Amino acid sequence: MEHYVVRVLQAVFITHDVKRFVVEKPEGYHFIPGQATEVSINLPEWKDEKRPFTFTCLEDKNYLEFMIKIYAEHKGVTDMLGRIKAGDELILRDVWGAIQYKGPGVFIAGGAGITPFISIFRDLHQKNQLKGNRLIYSNKTAEDVIMEEELQMILKDDFVKIFTRENVPGFASGRIDRNYLMENITDFKQHFYICGPSAFVKSISALLVALGATPDEVVFEK
Repeated sequence: MEHYVVRVLQAVFITHDVKRFVVEKPEGYHFIPGQATEVSINLPEWKDEKRPFTFTCLEDKNYLEFMIKIYAEHKGVTDMLGRIKAGDELILRDVWGAIQYKGPGVFIAGGAGITPFISIFRDLHQKNQLKGNRLIYSNKTAEDVIMEEELQMILKDDFVKIFTRENVPGFASGRIDRNYLMENITDFKQHFYICGPSAFVKSISALLVALGATPDEVVFEK
C-alpha cells in the first residue's frame, strides 16, 4: 500500500470535540466524494496506528481536509490528533470507500457519520445538483452538530436535525426509529445513504429494508 507523508497546514476545533485538519495534497492524489483513507501520525510510536477518516473537501482543491471527532478520554489516536498542530505531519494511504453518490435520495447521519456526506453535498452544490436530496442528521445535543451553518445554507428545508439527549424548540427530539421513518419518508423506493456508529447503520438499514427499501439502494460502508 502506498503511503504519503503530508504536512498539516491548519488544525482547529470546529465544535467542542471535532477538529478540522487541512493538509497537503500529494501530487496525483484523487478521491471520489464520500471516500476515505487511513491516517496515522508521523511519529515513531504512532505511525503504524492507522485509522480511517473521510475527506470532507472538494476533490478539485489543492489540499485535503478531514473533520475528526476527538475522543480525549480514550487516550488513543484521536486524543493525540487533538494535540496535532500546523507544521506537524500525518501519513495518508490509498483511497477507499463504498459511500458514493448514486442519485437523489435521503441521507441519514449519526454524529460524526456526517463526514462522508459533507464532501458529497459540497460537490452536488457546486454542480447545482442538490435538488431531490434530503438530510436527516441525528446528534446527542445541538452543540454536537458538525458544519451546521453550511449544511443549512445549501440544503435549506431539506436539512432535518434530531437531538437524542435534549429538547430544542422547533426541532425533533428522540431517535430515528420505525415510527419516525414511517412518519417522515413517503417513498421507500428511492436511494438511501446511511453513515454513523455501526449499531446506528445496522438498525436503520434493517428498518428501511423492512419498510420497503431495495437493499441495493441502501448505501453504507460495508
